[in-house]
Amino acid sequence: MFPTHRPRRLRNHPQLRRMVRENILTTSDLIYPLFAVPGEAFAKEVTSMPGVYQLSVDKIVEEAKEVYDLGIPAIILFGIPADKDTDATGAWHDCGIVQQATEAVKKAVPDLIVMVDTCLCEYTSHGHCGYLEVGDLSGRVLNDPTLELLKKTAVAQAKAGADIIAPSGMMDGFVGAIRQGLDSAGFEDIPIMSYAAKYASAYYGPFRDAADSAPQFGDRRTYQMDPGNGKEALKEIALDIAEGADMLMVKPALAYMDIIWRVKEATNLPVAAYNVSGEYAMVKAAALNGWIDEERVVMETLTGFKRAGTDLILTYHAKDAARWLQN
Repeated sequence: MFPTHRPRRLRNHPQLRRMVRENILTTSDLIYPLFAVPGEAFAKEVTSMPGVYQLSVDKIVEEAKEVYDLGIPAIILFGIPADKDTDATGAWHDCGIVQQATEAVKKAVPDLIVMVDTCLCEYTSHGHCGYLEVGDLSGRVLNDPTLELLKKTAVAQAKAGADIIAPSGMMDGFVGAIRQGLDSAGFEDIPIMSYAAKYASAYYGPFRDAADSAPQFGDRRTYQMDPGNGKEALKEIALDIAEGADMLMVKPALAYMDIIWRVKEATNLPVAAYNVSGEYAMVKAAALNGWIDEERVVMETLTGFKRAGTDLILTYHAKDAARWLQN
């Protein structure tokens, strides 16, 4: 007997395929990362990330306007300060580069959501995400003293007009400390998107070029998660939820779609995935060599993140994806 069911029946026409599609990517899913640096009229392309730039605040504002006009609802800001020190002063000072960029963007494009990366590695002279024991070259960050720096940073960012605080340093208790700091300063309505499951990944290399944040010694394996662990991610998200996280992030995305799925199944909170610099750089390199169809690969990958359970996608492809979606 011939089969009763023919799945191909629902694939015969483009409009029919569209009607029964399970996961649909839209511009509302996208968040675009931007790198702010001191200066004026400054734009320097990141060599390992074609199409991505370090930008002065005036150029950040131009980008923010373009992002908003494309229908992308949010950006995330990273900062590269003029000077670095062991206290990460540039992260929490009222005149820090991210605070300047936040104020300028919110003034120019008030309806654009400004998310800020709340971490210290871009601002410390040693490139690690907090205080280190004097003379310790292992890269082991002192957890509890670092929480105080993160609180100060989050409050300064909120004062500058940030809409979402996104702590990424993977310190134990960082969500609770930041929540307490924000609430005490009168910012109880500012949500926290926690980098809840952030892995010690080799995919971050180009980002460290962009943010000038490579560790001067050691590595970050004492505070970022081991790539071999899955159940640990669920423990991390449970802790962050208990401490007051409003949204959760998995980073990186491409090699961790199983983690995205498990996190989404374990919580009702919005889940974001960070399509990180190494993932972006590999696609751009292959596309520039003519080895792949860039548009199809990017859209397939972003849709894959949606299928895995993401509600939001931080991606350097965001502007291109928005244009392709419009077409």
